[in-house]
Amino acid sequence: MAGHWTLDDIAWDAFDPARVDPELLRAVKAAALVEHNADDYVTYLCNVFADDPLFCDAARQWGIEERQHGTALARWAQLADPAFDPDLAMQRFTDGYRLPLEATASVRGSRNGELVARCVVECGTSSFYSAIRDATDEPVLKMVAGKIAADEFRHFKLFYDHLQRYQQAQPMGRLRRLAIALGRMQEASDDELAMAYWCGNGCEGSYNRESQSAAYEVRASKVYRFGHIQRGLSMALKACGLDPQGAFSRGFAALVWRVMQWRQRRLATVAV
Repeated sequence: MAGHWTLDDIAWDAFDPARVDPELLRAVKAAALVEHNADDYVTYLCNVFADDPLFCDAARQWGIEERQHGTALARWAQLADPAFDPDLAMQRFTDGYRLPLEATASVRGSRNGELVARCVVECGTSSFYSAIRDATDEPVLKMVAGKIAADEFRHFKLFYDHLQRYQQAQPMGRLRRLAIALGRMQEASDDELAMAYWCGNGCEGSYNRESQSAAYEVRASKVYRFGHIQRGLSMALKACGLDPQGAFSRGFAALVWRVMQWRQRRLATVAV
């Protein structure tokens, strides 16, 4: 894709170990595994949209870029922690967590629902990497996170444009789209991130989804500021057909921000 960055565009020699936040490093290791697992998502999406070559071509390009995100994050993690073995961590992760690759229909109930869910994911990742970019003063991670964030904003538009195409053919109501979006947001605490966190950090102790999910969330949520949450949620509401700048959007963002702060305090008691 024209204008897209490569690993050679990153100034790796600018890495400053004194500016590495060890707690953020743990979250980045998990993110690297999830991003690098894009091949499974491409397989799943191309099964669901098997008769839509336009979308499948876009999904394959999306997967290439997502895998590069994982590679870049893993390379940074190795600079920060030379003992980190991304290949071993990835093998453990894929052994422990698999998508429903045999599925030929969306787990969201429809293609529209699948595209809403993908939009929500891209909202979340664009916000997360923007937050890392703004929170870290380690120059290489700042650069990597900034480039990934820009990709994720573009990926949101990719899925949103395809959603609009399907909406024109067979519209899905706003409330149904909102329900799917809220459900996908809740899945942030499912096995994928919990397993990635555990595997990315050396499989310390026995695997417990609740504690590993809490450990990831406590560390990842610290980088956010209200603006990151507000922008990400406004994008998600846009995918639901709601006004991204309206009173509901502003109130929803304020509520989510308060809930995040409450969860961070509560989860600190079960995190490892």
